[in-house]
Amino acid sequence: MAYSENPKAEKPRRKALIAMSGGVDSSVAALLMKERGCECIGCTMRLFTNEEAGISSEKVCCSLEDVEDARSVAFSLGIPHYVFNFIDDFRSQVIERFISAYESGKTPNPCIDCNRYMKFGRLFQRAEILGCDCVVTGHYARIEYENGRYLLKKAVDEKKDQSYVLYFLNQEQLKRMELPLGCLRKEEVRRIALEHGLVNARKRESQDICFVPGGDYAQAIENLTGKTYPPGRFVDREGRVLGEHRGIIRYTIGQRKGLGLSLSKPMYVCRINPAENTVTLGRNEELFSRELDACDFNWIVCDTPPEKLRVRAKVRYNHKEQWATAYPNGGDKVHIVFDEPQRAITRGQAVVLYDGDSVVGGGTIC
Repeated sequence: MAYSENPKAEKPRRKALIAMSGGVDSSVAALLMKERGCECIGCTMRLFTNEEAGISSEKVCCSLEDVEDARSVAFSLGIPHYVFNFIDDFRSQVIERFISAYESGKTPNPCIDCNRYMKFGRLFQRAEILGCDCVVTGHYARIEYENGRYLLKKAVDEKKDQSYVLYFLNQEQLKRMELPLGCLRKEEVRRIALEHGLVNARKRESQDICFVPGGDYAQAIENLTGKTYPPGRFVDREGRVLGEHRGIIRYTIGQRKGLGLSLSKPMYVCRINPAENTVTLGRNEELFSRELDACDFNWIVCDTPPEKLRVRAKVRYNHKEQWATAYPNGGDKVHIVFDEPQRAITRGQAVVLYDGDSVVGGGTIC
């Protein structure tokens, strides 16, 4: 963000708290802030113990290796580095929400909760204590100040854009944030890291949720809770029993693989009913719908939305934006109607609305 665009900012921010995960993105973010002349403090959040999640310490997010990489980069940049113990907060704000969602037949996005409650919740509190003017992360998105309001915009690198997972940010948070990678492409970030000899310049990105090894959500939940989830019935739309499932936490809307059934035609998970412990299967065409309701909605472009507005919406991170009309219902609820039916709209996921490259707002599909 160019400071001159903000009439309230008389001078650049001088003291920054950098969230350093140990990866190349946050490391380059720290480097760029240092080059801007900011007084930088690096920090890494300790969010859980590998033993608690039942995983090894080998190359997963938030591992000891990540902490050491972050510390090494901070040392090479000549900035202090702290490790903040947020294990209890992470358990209550992220892991328990994750478990509760799956037990309720929803499919959560724990990375959004981690960003919301940890990176832009607890870190802002620590920034206050340390006297920092802003919090800096390695997210690929942009913040711009236009017509008296801070806007969240897509990154220049569309393949890496992370504006979807930041839809919850409010005006005060946007005002006190810096996202220095928003105008860079991933290959440029790698090049900068290599040119400056950062220890993690070639480090491979982790694709897993930090406390879910290998993407096995059900196993992670059982490890974390010590519970086993009872089998139940697979049924069709008419209620006919098709077989036995292995516990509702093992299924998500739209799933076809891993059902363990031999059926005469392809069938997909269309509904999960925790109260009856049933999983409803149907044909692919039964997964399509035009409407959804969103709750806990956060508006970025305005405080009071109009009665309806035309937007492009996405219902999961890798979903291509689709034209829709949003109808605010008052409070934090919004009803959204797509021009064309969308496949596998799933409770617990985020729906995010866009106007061009600006995030209009977003909420949780309910």
